[in-house]
Amino acid sequence: MLPNEIKKTLLEILNEDVIDFSSLSGGCISDAYKIQTKSGRFYFLKIDASSTDLFLKEANGLRELRRANAIRVPEVIHAERKFILTEYITPGQKKSDFFRELGRCFTLLHKFYGEHFGFYENNYIGSNEQMNIPSEEEKHDWIKFYFNKRLMFQYRLAEKLGHATDELKKLMSALENKIENILKTGSEKPSLLHGDLWGGNYIVDESGSACLIDPAVYYGNREADLAMTKLFGGFSSEFFNAYQETYPLDEGYLYREDIYKLYHLLNHLNLFGWGYYSQCINILKKYTR
Repeated sequence: MLPNEIKKTLLEILNEDVIDFSSLSGGCISDAYKIQTKSGRFYFLKIDASSTDLFLKEANGLRELRRANAIRVPEVIHAERKFILTEYITPGQKKSDFFRELGRCFTLLHKFYGEHFGFYENNYIGSNEQMNIPSEEEKHDWIKFYFNKRLMFQYRLAEKLGHATDELKKLMSALENKIENILKTGSEKPSLLHGDLWGGNYIVDESGSACLIDPAVYYGNREADLAMTKLFGGFSSEFFNAYQETYPLDEGYLYREDIYKLYHLLNHLNLFGWGYYSQCINILKKYTR
């Protein structure tokens, strides 16, 4: 059952009673529901008993993605520490050119540029913090931003959690000396990134097109978003081919893919434990040998 205090708040927000709700699957952090109001409108509701600011940051990320007007993103109705309420996306079946359309649309998202790397606030990657506020030097230096705010933050978290073995420490130290050469590319503008772009973070709407959910938004190098699509699956070759045809990546992007995957693998090591350790080590060895 929905907690009474949330029912009361929903009544104040929507100006009508919730008459029906059903549990939805898919979330590992929060409880999700489809709710119906007296007038027959439907909404999507997520509840988190921990009452962190996760939903406030998620709402800001969704709003930022909507600014680009590139891919459908649910409208945020209300967000607070205990819950987030958005429009309900009626599920559909992928249209025949789903991935080609999605690839082209992502070029539009990535052409929505920021003034500098990072974001105006920190947010979350899963349930771990994601550090987005750059130093003055990092604002216009992607390599420093990525190494410090992504890789080193996760490494320090691994130290706190007891995952930082001597082997991992040695390899991260070696990586620091090589990161400039690994990520040295042409001049890339800070693109708006979804930030956690795997197959579970889009849904298919009633028209057969994609709708983005659960972002970890910031402005960064677009290769970071695209590398994530290849880590856990959920995107076809048509997606990537359409993206490349529309907005080609710099030469050497395939070599750099794994260094961008490393951020998410370190995060998974910190979230879920030792099952991701060997993948982290293998990537570090690839770039430091």
